[in-house]
Amino acid sequence: MERLYIPAILAGMRITMSHFFKKKVSLNYPEKKRPIAEVYRGQHVLKRDEIGAERCTACGLCAVACPAEAITMVAAERKKGEEHLYREEKYAAVYEINMLRCIFCGLCEEACPKESIFLTERIVPSDFERNDFVYGKDKLVEGVEPSKRIDVSKRQTKEVAEFKTHPEFAHNKLWDPNKSIQQKKSH
Repeated sequence: MERLYIPAILAGMRITMSHFFKKKVSLNYPEKKRPIAEVYRGQHVLKRDEIGAERCTACGLCAVACPAEAITMVAAERKKGEEHLYREEKYAAVYEINMLRCIFCGLCEEACPKESIFLTERIVPSDFERNDFVYGKDKLVEGVEPSKRIDVSKRQTKEVAEFKTHPEFAHNKLWDPNKSIQQKKSH
């Protein structure tokens, strides 16, 4: 009975030995990166407009569209003197995404009417604590400086890119915080 196992063991050892001479599949990740497809959906980013104000108006459409219920937010009203920080009178005082619940489907960016949230090519880093995977505005909002801005033009469809070339549409007009203050004073 034991003789019948010897050929099976030798066949298994032959397969194991053949793997020693094959090209390695794994990469040393931080130093070498695999090419990522253009449609890859990675870590989220909350965008700012051209003058550095946050685009998010805490409308909640991204949270409603999220099938995993990973997005939570608390809305607040903009105070006097904060016009340069937020585009509209209402903004997200707290905006959190639970990355452990997120399924990276992209429905949040499709639902956003202000083009505030996008999924980027960045990979969500691993961690040891569950609490570290609840990303707040400190990890989600892009920087004010142009060098810290994240290019999301690849994530936009051809139709959206063509629509943005028409400055006559109200959505494409640059927002001027001084102009909105003057309009309120005149009313």
